[in-house]
Amino acid sequence: MIETAAMEDRIGLRWINASATSRHMLQNLVAWTCIALITYCGFELHVKLLAVSSLYLLVIVAVASLCGFWQASLTSILAVACLDYFFMPPIFRFNIDDMQDWVALGAFEITTLVISRLSAKELFSAREATFHRLGMEKLYELSRNSLLLDLHQPPGPQLAVLIHRIFGLRAVALFDKTSDRQDRIGDWGPDEQNLAQECWIRGAGLDDTWTGTSYRIVQDASESLGAMAVRGELNPLIVDALASLSAIAFDRHRSFENEERADESKKSEQLRTAVMDSLGHELKTPLATVQTASSGLLELGGLNDSQFELVKLIDDETLRLSELCTKLLLTAKLESRQVEQPEGELDFEVLVSELFSMPAVKEIKHRIDIRVDDSTVAALADRSLLAMVLTQYLDNARKYSTPGTPIKINARMNRGELIVSVHNQGSKVRIEDRERIFDRFYRTPDLADSVPGTGIGLSIVKKAVEARRGHVWVVSNEIEGTTFFLSLPVPERREH
Repeated sequence: MIETAAMEDRIGLRWINASATSRHMLQNLVAWTCIALITYCGFELHVKLLAVSSLYLLVIVAVASLCGFWQASLTSILAVACLDYFFMPPIFRFNIDDMQDWVALGAFEITTLVISRLSAKELFSAREATFHRLGMEKLYELSRNSLLLDLHQPPGPQLAVLIHRIFGLRAVALFDKTSDRQDRIGDWGPDEQNLAQECWIRGAGLDDTWTGTSYRIVQDASESLGAMAVRGELNPLIVDALASLSAIAFDRHRSFENEERADESKKSEQLRTAVMDSLGHELKTPLATVQTASSGLLELGGLNDSQFELVKLIDDETLRLSELCTKLLLTAKLESRQVEQPEGELDFEVLVSELFSMPAVKEIKHRIDIRVDDSTVAALADRSLLAMVLTQYLDNARKYSTPGTPIKINARMNRGELIVSVHNQGSKVRIEDRERIFDRFYRTPDLADSVPGTGIGLSIVKKAVEARRGHVWVVSNEIEGTTFFLSLPVPERREH
């Protein structure tokens, strides 16, 4: 289809060129015929030189107004030759003896040339204004059609066809950097398949008058989006406008794709949230039943060692599953923003001491070193949130720290924020993983198989803290160890 359109354009251009040549020849023929008729009639009727020259002048002015300067100049030379040969003595000879005749002929020729020049200039200005008006109309048509582009499809092929059709160009090529594709239409040679991409690599536009090809970078206010190459008769300002319209189309398509991805991501997130919420609720009841039964068996006693170990294992793993379900439910609430934000008086050291009874903390409580730098830490803060975050941080320290090394908890106030850190010596968190470990279900590849976990805990911590306008981050290296941080804005204590 594109090749057919290009062939039709080539045939059309040949026809237009042939038509223009024929039109110019016809115009010259008509003008010279008029000069010939005036000459014949003037000679036969013995019309005076002044009258004949005035008629010649009218014809020359008409030719200048309708055809242009060069046609008028040729007509004026023919008119002067006729005046000299037929009307100025000696007749039928190109020879002027009287100086006054030379002056008269020279004045006539200069007058005709000046008038022709002025008329041709006015004609050129009118044609240029018409050309610009047509260019603006075509730009308007292109801008209107570009708003109707199918944003589900790449913009390059659609724009190339529009520009080629509306402006009647010989060839158009567009390179889209985002999709890394180049689209062409029209009369491009075998060695001109990547002209637009080469222009983008070069990073600069130009106008090649030898081949009639213009190159432009397609860019918005901040970055380059691609490049364009067009071949045909176009004003450079029009080419600049085409590049700007192409940039708008590219940017619209990119924004549409980003919106679609965000919408799909949002739908997927909502589906995952609904599944986790449903799964957590469905598992809670049977887990409670299993835990009650296992705890009852342990309380009843009468079990031998093997039976006791098995029942104890069931009880511990059921407790782990119950905690996992609680995390799933909390994650679902965070996604739907249903978590309340209670605030109350906080004694940080008492809070950490209470965590020692938690299964994840109990076995490492002898390694924990608590340090509170400022007594004002006992201020208004979200107690339940801090308990959850500290439990998760301490559980991570238990799993990934070197056995027997101390685990340090520090709390301090800094510019209206509560800064809490949990430090341990052990495996290092790689730089590329320090953001991703707070993503849901992500686990460090080096330790995913050697250390048990679900990849949910830290993601819950991040979402819960960010819901309170706080931040979480981690610093880690082989020498100083790993430190997880939490910062929370703390409102001032209200006096009663």
